[in-house]
Amino acid sequence: MSSTPTSDDLDRELRVMLADGEVERATELAIRRYGPELVGWLRSIISIEADAQDAFSRMSEELWRSLQRFDGRCSIRTWCYMLARHAAAHVRSRPRNEREVLVSHIPSVLGAVTHVWSTTKGGAKQAADVYAAIRAELGEEDQTLLVLRVDRNLSWREIAHVLCGEDADDGVVERKAATLRKQFERVKERLRALAAERLRD
Repeated sequence: MSSTPTSDDLDRELRVMLADGEVERATELAIRRYGPELVGWLRSIISIEADAQDAFSRMSEELWRSLQRFDGRCSIRTWCYMLARHAAAHVRSRPRNEREVLVSHIPSVLGAVTHVWSTTKGGAKQAADVYAAIRAELGEEDQTLLVLRVDRNLSWREIAHVLCGEDADDGVVERKAATLRKQFERVKERLRALAAERLRD
């Protein structure tokens, strides 16, 4: 009986593809495997569905471009979250109603993006859940911290990489990881207090 491949197994497989120069194939596989969780996260931090879709497309385009120079300082999964965070910030900062057409010149990658987006359950029903509603009231970094630590089970170091960016040195990442641990405890306490208050009402 074969076991389900882990994130580490996939990371190794992707790195082999990159070493062999198969950037397009590695991009497609990363999107198909990590895409659903990235879509879920983007939908949780971007309230407008079309904007979340644009952010996912932009992240996918940047993934294809950046894997050609990926230096392996973090896992590819962490790299995807870093790119998704940048894409979300870009979408929020652009002029309203401006739309972008991305990845159209890479058929296999476009196919993966379209498939993942169309088959990943939307977040509309989650908005009715009390816990999801409370989480939505948190700041973006607190929401990101909860999703990456609780929902995605990333290590503190991986989360620090996502939040610090690709150029952060090891010392900065380690200090950020220590700060995030403390921040996480404060966020959990706030969630417990808010949940208790809402449940009493």
